[in-house]
Amino acid sequence: MARLGIAASCNQACAALQVNEEVSGDYLFHWLSGQYETLRALSNSGGQENLSLTILREVEVAIPPLEEQRAIAAALNDVDALIAALDALIAKKRDIKQATMQQLLTGKTRLPGFSGAWELKRLGDIFSFKNGLNKGKEFFGDGSPIVNYMDVYGSSRISAACLVGRVRVSGDELKAYEVRRGDVFFTRTSETVNEIGIAATVLDDCVDTVFSGFILRARQKGASLSTCFSAYCFQADGIRDQIKRGASYTTRALTNGRQLSNVTLPLPPLAEQRAIAEVLTDLDAELAALDARREKTRLIKQGMMQALLTGQVRLV
Repeated sequence: MARLGIAASCNQACAALQVNEEVSGDYLFHWLSGQYETLRALSNSGGQENLSLTILREVEVAIPPLEEQRAIAAALNDVDALIAALDALIAKKRDIKQATMQQLLTGKTRLPGFSGAWELKRLGDIFSFKNGLNKGKEFFGDGSPIVNYMDVYGSSRISAACLVGRVRVSGDELKAYEVRRGDVFFTRTSETVNEIGIAATVLDDCVDTVFSGFILRARQKGASLSTCFSAYCFQADGIRDQIKRGASYTTRALTNGRQLSNVTLPLPPLAEQRAIAEVLTDLDAELAALDARREKTRLIKQGMMQALLTGQVRLV
Protein backbone atom coordinates (compact mmCIF):
# COMPACT_ATOMS: atom_id res chain seq x y z
CA MET A 1 0.00 0.00 0.00
CA ALA A 2 1.07 3.57 -0.69
CA ARG A 3 -0.49 6.95 0.04
CA LEU A 4 -1.39 9.46 -2.69
CA GLY A 5 1.07 12.29 -3.22
CA ILE A 6 -0.47 15.63 -4.07
CA ALA A 7 1.73 17.84 -6.22
CA ALA A 8 -0.46 20.91 -6.32
CA SER A 9 -3.98 22.19 -6.24
CA CYS A 10 -4.80 23.38 -9.76
CA ASN A 11 -7.82 25.41 -8.65
CA GLN A 12 -10.71 25.11 -6.23
CA ALA A 13 -12.33 22.35 -8.32
CA CYS A 14 -9.46 19.90 -8.87
CA ALA A 15 -6.13 18.67 -7.59
CA ALA A 16 -3.07 17.35 -9.46
CA LEU A 17 -1.44 14.06 -8.53
CA GLN A 18 2.24 13.56 -9.26
CA VAL A 19 3.37 9.93 -9.34
CA ASN A 20 6.91 8.81 -8.64
CA GLU A 21 8.94 6.38 -10.75
CA GLU A 22 7.50 3.39 -8.89
CA VAL A 23 3.90 4.09 -9.97
CA SER A 24 2.34 3.92 -13.44
CA GLY A 25 0.09 6.89 -14.17
CA ASP A 26 -2.24 4.69 -16.25
CA TYR A 27 -2.52 2.18 -13.42
CA LEU A 28 -3.30 4.91 -10.90
CA PHE A 29 -5.95 6.35 -13.22
CA HIS A 30 -7.76 3.00 -13.44
CA TRP A 31 -7.41 2.41 -9.69
CA LEU A 32 -8.94 5.79 -8.89
CA SER A 33 -11.74 5.21 -11.44
CA GLY A 34 -12.62 2.00 -9.64
CA GLN A 35 -12.69 3.78 -6.27
CA TYR A 36 -15.03 6.61 -7.24
CA GLU A 37 -17.81 5.83 -4.76
CA THR A 38 -15.32 5.13 -1.95
CA LEU A 39 -13.51 8.41 -2.53
CA ARG A 40 -16.76 10.33 -2.76
CA ALA A 41 -17.85 8.89 0.57
CA LEU A 42 -14.72 10.40 2.13
CA SER A 43 -15.63 13.93 1.02
CA ASN A 44 -16.61 16.62 3.49
CA SER A 45 -20.34 17.16 3.75
CA GLY A 46 -22.01 20.55 3.58
CA GLY A 47 -23.53 22.80 0.99
CA GLN A 48 -21.10 21.35 -1.55
CA GLU A 49 -19.13 18.12 -1.31
CA ASN A 50 -15.39 18.69 -0.98
CA LEU A 51 -12.60 16.15 -1.27
CA SER A 52 -9.79 18.06 0.40
CA LEU A 53 -6.06 17.63 -0.12
CA THR A 54 -5.74 16.44 3.47
CA ILE A 55 -8.21 13.61 2.83
CA LEU A 56 -6.57 12.66 -0.48
CA ARG A 57 -3.11 12.42 1.08
CA GLU A 58 -4.37 9.73 3.47
CA VAL A 59 -5.92 7.52 0.76
CA GLU A 60 -4.08 4.21 0.49
CA VAL A 61 -3.55 2.69 -2.96
CA ALA A 62 -2.86 -0.99 -3.66
CA ILE A 63 0.43 -0.92 -5.58
CA PRO A 64 1.79 -4.10 -7.23
CA PRO A 65 5.25 -4.17 -8.83
CA LEU A 66 5.69 -1.65 -11.64
CA GLU A 67 5.76 -4.29 -14.39
CA GLU A 68 2.46 -5.70 -13.16
CA GLN A 69 0.95 -2.20 -12.92
CA ARG A 70 1.77 -1.64 -16.58
CA ALA A 71 0.32 -5.00 -17.59
CA ILE A 72 -2.91 -4.30 -15.69
CA ALA A 73 -3.18 -0.80 -17.19
CA ALA A 74 -2.56 -2.18 -20.69
CA ALA A 75 -5.34 -4.77 -20.29
CA LEU A 76 -7.82 -2.16 -19.05
CA ASN A 77 -6.75 0.32 -21.75
CA ASP A 78 -7.53 -2.34 -24.36
CA VAL A 79 -11.06 -2.73 -22.99
CA ASP A 80 -11.49 1.06 -22.91
CA ALA A 81 -10.43 1.18 -26.57
CA LEU A 82 -13.00 -1.50 -27.42
CA ILE A 83 -15.75 0.45 -25.62
CA ALA A 84 -14.73 3.65 -27.44
CA ALA A 85 -14.82 1.80 -30.78
CA LEU A 86 -18.29 0.46 -29.97
CA ASP A 87 -19.46 3.97 -29.02
CA ALA A 88 -18.23 5.28 -32.36
CA LEU A 89 -19.89 2.43 -34.26
CA ILE A 90 -23.19 2.93 -32.40
CA ALA A 91 -23.12 6.68 -33.18
CA LYS A 92 -22.45 5.92 -36.84
CA LYS A 93 -25.27 3.38 -37.02
CA ARG A 94 -27.67 5.84 -35.38
CA ASP A 95 -26.76 8.47 -37.95
CA ILE A 96 -27.34 5.94 -40.74
CA LYS A 97 -30.71 4.99 -39.27
CA GLN A 98 -31.74 8.64 -38.95
CA ALA A 99 -30.77 9.41 -42.54
CA THR A 100 -32.47 6.24 -43.83
CA MET A 101 -35.61 7.03 -41.89
CA GLN A 102 -35.85 10.57 -43.26
CA GLN A 103 -35.39 9.30 -46.82
CA LEU A 104 -37.87 6.40 -46.60
CA LEU A 105 -40.56 8.19 -44.58
CA THR A 106 -40.78 11.06 -47.07
CA GLY A 107 -40.71 8.98 -50.27
CA LYS A 108 -37.43 10.56 -51.38
CA THR A 109 -36.01 7.04 -51.55
CA ARG A 110 -38.25 4.17 -52.61
CA LEU A 111 -37.68 0.53 -51.84
CA PRO A 112 -37.38 -1.86 -54.81
CA GLY A 113 -40.73 -2.87 -56.28
CA PHE A 114 -42.64 0.23 -55.17
CA SER A 115 -43.64 3.23 -57.26
CA GLY A 116 -46.48 5.69 -57.63
CA ALA A 117 -47.43 8.80 -55.70
CA TRP A 118 -48.08 8.78 -51.98
CA GLU A 119 -51.32 10.13 -50.53
CA LEU A 120 -51.16 13.21 -48.30
CA LYS A 121 -53.58 12.79 -45.39
CA ARG A 122 -54.55 14.94 -42.42
CA LEU A 123 -54.15 13.23 -39.07
CA GLY A 124 -57.73 14.30 -38.37
CA ASP A 125 -58.86 12.12 -41.27
CA ILE A 126 -56.93 9.13 -39.94
CA PHE A 127 -57.46 9.45 -36.17
CA SER A 128 -59.90 10.48 -33.52
CA PHE A 129 -58.19 12.11 -30.53
CA LYS A 130 -58.96 11.87 -26.82
CA ASN A 131 -57.44 13.43 -23.71
CA GLY A 132 -56.28 11.12 -20.94
CA LEU A 133 -57.28 10.31 -17.39
CA ASN A 134 -56.66 12.71 -14.50
CA LYS A 135 -56.68 11.27 -10.98
CA GLY A 136 -55.44 12.38 -7.58
CA LYS A 137 -52.06 11.08 -6.43
CA GLU A 138 -53.74 8.89 -3.81
CA PHE A 139 -55.08 6.66 -6.61
CA PHE A 140 -51.63 5.80 -7.97
CA GLY A 141 -49.32 2.96 -6.97
CA ASP A 142 -51.54 -0.08 -7.53
CA GLY A 143 -54.40 -1.18 -9.74
CA SER A 144 -54.56 -1.12 -13.53
CA PRO A 145 -51.57 -0.45 -15.81
CA ILE A 146 -51.38 3.11 -17.10
CA VAL A 147 -49.53 4.59 -20.06
CA ASN A 148 -47.68 7.61 -18.67
CA TYR A 149 -45.85 10.53 -20.22
CA MET A 150 -42.42 8.90 -19.95
CA ASP A 151 -43.68 5.70 -21.60
CA VAL A 152 -44.37 7.82 -24.68
CA TYR A 153 -41.42 10.19 -24.41
CA GLY A 154 -38.88 7.43 -23.87
CA SER A 155 -39.68 5.16 -26.82
CA SER A 156 -41.63 5.09 -30.08
CA ARG A 157 -43.00 1.67 -29.11
CA ILE A 158 -45.19 0.73 -26.16
CA SER A 159 -45.63 -2.83 -24.96
CA ALA A 160 -47.70 -4.09 -22.06
CA ALA A 161 -44.67 -5.67 -20.37
CA CYS A 162 -42.88 -2.29 -20.15
CA LEU A 163 -45.67 -0.42 -18.34
CA VAL A 164 -44.76 0.02 -14.68
CA GLY A 165 -47.31 2.68 -13.63
CA ARG A 166 -50.46 1.57 -11.83
CA VAL A 167 -53.69 3.42 -10.96
CA ARG A 168 -57.00 2.52 -9.36
CA VAL A 169 -59.86 3.20 -11.77
CA SER A 170 -63.57 2.46 -12.04
CA GLY A 171 -65.16 0.27 -14.69
CA ASP A 172 -66.42 3.36 -16.53
CA GLU A 173 -62.91 4.85 -16.53
CA LEU A 174 -61.47 1.61 -17.89
CA LYS A 175 -63.90 1.79 -20.77
CA ALA A 176 -63.49 5.51 -21.43
CA TYR A 177 -59.67 5.52 -21.34
CA GLU A 178 -58.89 2.06 -22.69
CA VAL A 179 -55.71 1.28 -24.58
CA ARG A 180 -55.69 -0.94 -27.67
CA ARG A 181 -53.07 -2.33 -29.98
CA GLY A 182 -52.43 0.23 -32.73
CA ASP A 183 -53.27 3.27 -30.60
CA VAL A 184 -50.82 6.13 -31.01
CA PHE A 185 -50.07 8.39 -28.04
CA PHE A 186 -48.68 11.92 -28.24
CA THR A 187 -47.09 13.96 -25.46
CA ARG A 188 -49.50 16.83 -24.80
CA THR A 189 -47.57 19.31 -22.68
CA SER A 190 -43.98 20.06 -21.66
CA GLU A 191 -41.57 22.81 -20.67
CA THR A 192 -40.28 23.14 -24.24
CA VAL A 193 -41.93 22.87 -27.63
CA ASN A 194 -39.37 20.24 -28.70
CA GLU A 195 -40.87 17.76 -26.24
CA ILE A 196 -44.52 17.96 -27.24
CA GLY A 197 -46.22 15.86 -29.89
CA ILE A 198 -43.69 13.05 -29.49
CA ALA A 199 -45.44 9.86 -30.53
CA ALA A 200 -45.39 6.22 -29.46
CA THR A 201 -47.44 3.31 -30.83
CA VAL A 202 -48.92 0.43 -28.85
CA LEU A 203 -47.58 -2.76 -30.42
CA ASP A 204 -49.44 -5.41 -28.44
CA ASP A 205 -52.64 -5.97 -26.50
CA CYS A 206 -52.81 -4.08 -23.20
CA VAL A 207 -55.50 -5.62 -21.00
CA ASP A 208 -57.40 -3.28 -18.63
CA THR A 209 -54.96 -0.45 -19.33
CA VAL A 210 -55.65 3.30 -19.30
CA PHE A 211 -53.64 6.41 -20.24
CA SER A 212 -52.78 9.57 -18.34
CA GLY A 213 -53.93 13.14 -18.85
CA PHE A 214 -50.47 14.31 -19.90
CA ILE A 215 -50.80 12.48 -23.22
CA LEU A 216 -53.29 12.27 -26.07
CA ARG A 217 -54.66 9.07 -27.57
CA ALA A 218 -55.00 8.87 -31.34
CA ARG A 219 -57.16 5.96 -32.49
CA GLN A 220 -57.55 5.05 -36.15
CA LYS A 221 -60.94 5.56 -37.74
CA GLY A 222 -60.14 3.00 -40.44
CA ALA A 223 -57.15 0.89 -41.43
CA SER A 224 -55.03 3.16 -43.63
CA LEU A 225 -52.00 3.18 -41.31
CA SER A 226 -49.93 0.11 -40.49
CA THR A 227 -49.15 -0.29 -36.78
CA CYS A 228 -45.48 -1.04 -37.40
CA PHE A 229 -45.17 1.95 -39.78
CA SER A 230 -46.82 4.31 -37.28
CA ALA A 231 -44.01 3.56 -34.80
CA TYR A 232 -41.68 5.44 -37.20
CA CYS A 233 -43.62 7.87 -39.38
CA PHE A 234 -44.15 10.54 -36.68
CA GLN A 235 -40.38 10.85 -36.20
CA ALA A 236 -39.90 12.34 -39.67
CA ASP A 237 -38.55 15.90 -39.54
CA GLY A 238 -41.45 17.27 -41.61
CA ILE A 239 -44.02 15.86 -39.20
CA ARG A 240 -42.17 17.06 -36.12
CA ASP A 241 -41.86 20.57 -37.64
CA GLN A 242 -45.61 20.74 -38.29
CA ILE A 243 -46.42 19.64 -34.75
CA LYS A 244 -44.09 22.21 -33.21
CA ARG A 245 -45.37 25.03 -35.43
CA GLY A 246 -48.95 24.27 -34.45
CA ALA A 247 -48.25 24.24 -30.72
CA SER A 248 -49.30 26.97 -28.35
CA TYR A 249 -47.19 28.34 -25.53
CA THR A 250 -48.14 30.17 -22.33
CA THR A 251 -46.24 29.02 -19.26
CA ARG A 252 -45.82 25.62 -20.94
CA ALA A 253 -45.83 24.32 -24.49
CA LEU A 254 -49.12 22.64 -25.38
CA THR A 255 -50.73 20.70 -28.19
CA ASN A 256 -54.18 19.15 -28.52
CA GLY A 257 -56.27 16.99 -30.81
CA ARG A 258 -57.46 19.95 -32.88
CA GLN A 259 -53.91 21.10 -33.60
CA LEU A 260 -52.66 17.59 -34.34
CA SER A 261 -55.61 16.99 -36.67
CA ASN A 262 -54.22 19.61 -39.06
CA VAL A 263 -50.84 17.88 -39.42
CA THR A 264 -50.47 16.24 -42.84
CA LEU A 265 -48.79 12.85 -43.23
CA PRO A 266 -47.42 11.46 -46.54
CA LEU A 267 -48.79 7.94 -46.65
CA PRO A 268 -47.74 5.14 -49.00
CA PRO A 269 -49.87 2.02 -49.59
CA LEU A 270 -49.99 -0.48 -46.73
CA ALA A 271 -47.61 -2.93 -48.41
CA GLU A 272 -44.96 -0.22 -48.77
CA GLN A 273 -45.56 0.95 -45.19
CA ARG A 274 -44.82 -2.56 -43.94
CA ALA A 275 -41.71 -2.86 -46.11
CA ILE A 276 -40.36 0.46 -44.82
CA ALA A 277 -41.08 -0.55 -41.24
CA GLU A 278 -39.24 -3.84 -41.78
CA VAL A 279 -36.10 -2.04 -42.95
CA LEU A 280 -36.16 0.34 -40.00
CA THR A 281 -36.91 -2.47 -37.54
CA ASP A 282 -33.83 -4.33 -38.80
CA LEU A 283 -31.72 -1.21 -38.17
CA ASP A 284 -33.17 -0.94 -34.67
CA ALA A 285 -32.34 -4.59 -34.00
CA GLU A 286 -28.76 -4.00 -35.13
CA LEU A 287 -28.48 -1.00 -32.80
CA ALA A 288 -29.96 -2.98 -29.90
CA ALA A 289 -27.39 -5.75 -30.46
CA LEU A 290 -24.56 -3.21 -30.43
CA ASP A 291 -25.92 -1.56 -27.27
CA ALA A 292 -26.08 -4.99 -25.60
CA ARG A 293 -22.52 -5.76 -26.70
CA ARG A 294 -21.31 -2.44 -25.27
CA GLU A 295 -23.06 -3.06 -21.96
CA LYS A 296 -21.57 -6.57 -21.77
CA THR A 297 -18.11 -5.12 -22.43
CA ARG A 298 -18.63 -2.47 -19.74
CA LEU A 299 -19.58 -5.18 -17.22
CA ILE A 300 -16.54 -7.24 -18.23
CA LYS A 301 -14.34 -4.22 -17.58
CA GLN A 302 -15.93 -3.74 -14.16
CA GLY A 303 -15.17 -7.35 -13.31
CA MET A 304 -11.59 -7.01 -14.56
CA MET A 305 -11.07 -3.90 -12.44
CA GLN A 306 -12.43 -5.62 -9.34
CA ALA A 307 -10.18 -8.62 -9.90
CA LEU A 308 -6.98 -6.99 -11.17
CA LEU A 309 -6.87 -3.82 -9.06
CA THR A 310 -7.34 -5.73 -5.80
CA GLY A 311 -4.88 -8.56 -6.50
CA GLN A 312 -7.64 -11.21 -6.58
CA VAL A 313 -6.37 -12.19 -10.04
CA ARG A 314 -2.72 -11.83 -11.01
CA LEU A 315 -1.56 -11.50 -14.61
CA VAL A 316 1.05 -13.97 -15.80
